[in-house]
Amino acid sequence: MPSFLEITPDKLARILGTPNLPAIIDVRIDQDFDSDSRLIPGSVRRDFRRVAEWGPEINVPAIVLCQRGQKLGHGVAAHLRAMGKQAETLEGGFEAWRDAHGMLVPEDRLPTRDASGRTVWVTRSRPKIDRIACPWLIRRFIDPSAIFLFVPASEVALVGDRFNATPFDIEDVFWSHRGELCTFDVMIDEFGLKSDALLHLATIVRGADTARPELAPEVQGLLAISLGLSRMFNDDLEQLEAGLLVYDAMYRWCRDATDETHNWPNPRKG
Repeated sequence: MPSFLEITPDKLARILGTPNLPAIIDVRIDQDFDSDSRLIPGSVRRDFRRVAEWGPEINVPAIVLCQRGQKLGHGVAAHLRAMGKQAETLEGGFEAWRDAHGMLVPEDRLPTRDASGRTVWVTRSRPKIDRIACPWLIRRFIDPSAIFLFVPASEVALVGDRFNATPFDIEDVFWSHRGELCTFDVMIDEFGLKSDALLHLATIVRGADTARPELAPEVQGLLAISLGLSRMFNDDLEQLEAGLLVYDAMYRWCRDATDETHNWPNPRKG
């Protein structure tokens, strides 16, 4: 039974991928991390010995995890609370999450971060489907603070080089279409995010992005919404923010509501 200072792996799994997710802070020592260098989705590694330096930067509730949910996790969470922050630990730590078969992201798949600790990505301007779905996946499961640069297609590679930004959804880069898979599929696979809900969503995204409406009944709806959004916004970043809400809703439907129906009017008794 967790204390009020802890969150269970099951509860954390339920809030992963949702907006306003707490900051997930991994304070495992190097020896433990080197033995399994995967990360809980959305988490960031921090040095527990320097909590007094980085703690003031935390401006949202935090979940702290160490290897087994013992002294390091509780100590860092206590330090954060002493600074006036909301903080709890992951019950059982990394090992409990791993043993519960929670999703884990290979550390070597993550791009380098900028001076502010953010990953930076670049792609073609005027996004519609894949270039909204992929940023949603990154913001919700990889790096909540990720920055996205939308530039003319001809400039993506050069902007990536000059600004240390990772290109995606263009030809001849790692994060792009592969065969029948779209970039969203590739990210789910490479980042180790193969939950039932995300795989279901990926099928819908693939169908809308590659003109295959037969893949799922929801494909045409996502296509219509995506094309409508692209005509509502001239600013790509404003369109991205609106699109994030669409994918939040689609993900929750894939995860929790696929069996639910809605009828009106309600059948009358007798």
